[in-house]
Amino acid sequence: MLDLIIKNGKIVDGTGNPWFYGDVGVTDGKIAAVGRLDMEAHQVIDAQRKVISPGFIDGHCHSDLMILDYPHSEIKLRQGVTAEVIGNCGLAPAPLVPERAEMLKTYIQPVIGSTSWKWPWETVGEYMAHVAASRPSEHVATYVAHGALRIAAMGFANRQATAAELDHMKRLLDEGMQAGAIGFSIGLLYAPGSYTSKEELVELCRVLPKYNGLFSTHIRGEGNNLIASVKEVIWIAEQSGVSLHVSHLKAAGKSNWGKALEALELIEDARARGLDVTCDVYPYSAGSTMLTTVLPPWTLEGGIAATLERFRSPELRRRVKEELAEEQTEWDNLVCSTGWDAVIISSVSHPEHASLEGKSIAEISDMRGRHPADCVMDLLLEQDGQVSIVFFHMADSDVEQVVGWEKSLIASDSLHCETGKPHPRLYGSFPRLFARYVREKRTLSLEQAVRKVTSFPVQRFKLGRRGLIVPHYAADLVIFDPATICDTATYQDPRQYPEGISHVVVGGKITLAGGEHTHAREGTLIRACHCC
Repeated sequence: MLDLIIKNGKIVDGTGNPWFYGDVGVTDGKIAAVGRLDMEAHQVIDAQRKVISPGFIDGHCHSDLMILDYPHSEIKLRQGVTAEVIGNCGLAPAPLVPERAEMLKTYIQPVIGSTSWKWPWETVGEYMAHVAASRPSEHVATYVAHGALRIAAMGFANRQATAAELDHMKRLLDEGMQAGAIGFSIGLLYAPGSYTSKEELVELCRVLPKYNGLFSTHIRGEGNNLIASVKEVIWIAEQSGVSLHVSHLKAAGKSNWGKALEALELIEDARARGLDVTCDVYPYSAGSTMLTTVLPPWTLEGGIAATLERFRSPELRRRVKEELAEEQTEWDNLVCSTGWDAVIISSVSHPEHASLEGKSIAEISDMRGRHPADCVMDLLLEQDGQVSIVFFHMADSDVEQVVGWEKSLIASDSLHCETGKPHPRLYGSFPRLFARYVREKRTLSLEQAVRKVTSFPVQRFKLGRRGLIVPHYAADLVIFDPATICDTATYQDPRQYPEGISHVVVGGKITLAGGEHTHAREGTLIRACHCC
């Protein structure tokens, strides 16, 4: 007697092989049998010849606090997501040093969000234990985040780490890896990560090989500095002997459109030399991040409080405006080539200014009669530095090229956003992949797309025996209609659930049925197996 049988399905098993008709039997949270099954079960789902696939893996997102406040994970489950990888881009809520708690919180809040309760952890391991205790409806794995390490060791100091500070960071990284983190993430676009040299990062990465940990990188520049930035992280990986994963690969800024192919060729060349390099991509031509990322990096030295104080100086304001008006060589000034009309406010911290959400900096500049750069600094002062944006800075053709590349996997890069107008990728990334790039554009076959969101990310992030529909693997499954699956979230109205997904099974339990959450919470904290 099986616990569950899903009958009459078009099985896309995650390998990339052609689909086939069959049934899937589940017992004790694992797949027990696959094929034409003449067996009884306590629960039966008739898939009605819709697709049965492994659960989708969101290999790059920022749900570090959302998973604690909203452990039902309905936003992701309704997309077919059964596991998320957090701690990306060097942004994470641990390790937490009490005397620098406020500095860490203001650093991550525009991306990861905030909580109304005190964080009960200090180490990465304690944070992971807290996630496990929350009993989420999906599985969760995490990196150790470089930005959090640097704040713990040296705050927002714009200099190289001392030997003692570097040793401190290496100890914290080692502790996190021992606790079961899958690797080490950096965010070289964001201060204080942007203050770090490649040599310092090599030393930190040398902690990873004994754990077979992955080095995941938000590169230093995705615009004018794209090619140099990809070369930099490849060099770091080669020097330290680690596997490299480039996060949300893109060519940002109009003057750089078309360079995605050159970046992919760099990765191919590195692989030809024997370096294990891959990347991920989200299926949209707009990104989303914090408003502070459009500023010159020197303005962020010392943390958000110090940044806001600088904006009170007319002299420093003039310097900011001058630098933002010209292309830069040391950092990517994307607004120079893309324009202020491409920078859209997605969320603010004070509700009385919610009317600004959905408006561009150019629009706000016209409304207020202020220079766009002054508007940015004014907004950050008004919102205590906590402003998130959507940034239209990519070409659809570049996105399609990276989506179609065989060594890219698909992720949402979704931010935690309780208010405002979040990027629609929070609600729609995975259905959009199938609607736009399988059904409409035919960039990928159905089987290729499923592989990019199931077995490939499981292999890359070492998430254990899941991601394939084969016996003895985790029974994390999705049933969807390939003819109707689609995203409905838009930039104007992003809080819309997708269509075409009828059932989601997590750990052998039906967690979404008829498109509705059953309140099952069978998710687990996935601790990396460092032996393989």
